[in-house]
Amino acid sequence: MLNLPTSFEIPAELQELRMRVRRMVREEILPFEREIEETDSIPDEVATIVAGSGLPGLQIPREYGGMGLGMFAGCVVTEELAWSSQALVRLVGGDALGIGLFGSRSLMDKYLPRLASGEFVIAFSLTERDAGSDAAAIKCSAVPTPEGFRLNGEKVMVTGGDAAGLLLVFAVVEGGNGPGGMTAFVVEQAFPGFEVARVEPKMGLRGIHTAQIAFKDCLVPSENVLGEVGEGFLVAMRLLDLARIRYNGAASVGNAQRLLEMSVSHARERRQFGKRIGTFEGVGFMLARMAVETHAARLVVYDAARKVDALRPVTLESAMVKLLATEAADRVADMAVQVHGGQGYMKDLQVERFYRDARLGRIWDGTSEIQQLIISRLLLGV
Repeated sequence: MLNLPTSFEIPAELQELRMRVRRMVREEILPFEREIEETDSIPDEVATIVAGSGLPGLQIPREYGGMGLGMFAGCVVTEELAWSSQALVRLVGGDALGIGLFGSRSLMDKYLPRLASGEFVIAFSLTERDAGSDAAAIKCSAVPTPEGFRLNGEKVMVTGGDAAGLLLVFAVVEGGNGPGGMTAFVVEQAFPGFEVARVEPKMGLRGIHTAQIAFKDCLVPSENVLGEVGEGFLVAMRLLDLARIRYNGAASVGNAQRLLEMSVSHARERRQFGKRIGTFEGVGFMLARMAVETHAARLVVYDAARKVDALRPVTLESAMVKLLATEAADRVADMAVQVHGGQGYMKDLQVERFYRDARLGRIWDGTSEIQQLIISRLLLGV
């Protein structure tokens, strides 16, 4: 059994949703995989399928048109979507949690129904040229005015930033300094002064773009502050904790599961020296390691997700998930290429695509080195 069962109880309703998403991905979306890779875009047909599934509202409260499900459900569904492509995961906006957790009633009323319907996709915009791992070093500024705040500066590495109708933008309010001055804003792409400066070409994760965003006296209404002025660093860290579990952890598990399935199938069918290659220990042992890596990653993701739903702090667990799951997916991808041999390096198969996509996991939303720093400091209490 390639998808090993776990001791984590999956309620019947969630199991039904999981199977519905699995059928949708494998029957309706799978035929578009090649097109997504070759055109570096999500076809309208796929966006319509996802929007019609209700999944954009997965973790949005029912009163706003969503499903009202928790992090565990979000991870189960994300795993199924990422089985095909991590680009699909970004259509099911987990960053809407920022508005749900920290937004005022007016912000939730204004944006959550539109996010739940799929009208808006939301993106997370924190990184700058000189503020990546050192998030507190951001320079994007927000100057208070009678009409709201005027944003000036530039953000880079904004996943989905060119197509997102909404961005969660972090800027330093005039007079503030460092983490204490950082403030979170909900910014519409339609606001004057918002500019998509560039779409970055990249080696993988095709179908969802990485953008540079420029703000030139971009006026943001005061009611679009997320949380309170000066609380932006706390908002960012909380949302990164959640993203590392779902976007990084569960998505990595979905990628690894697909690679495991492809590799086992290939090892059963490919024959050399008169035998199926899976019977050779060199190949069979790689399959065994791939299965272990995938299962272990799934377990830490599910454990952390359950703790989120139980309202427990998860900074330590989310860093562990990010470190273990993304590096496991990277190792699984490398072994999958090896199992497939020369064919695994060819674009005719999907293996090389997942190999390129997996490499990003150890970088975005906090590098593996940053996760080790977080874990070690929490262990030491410093």
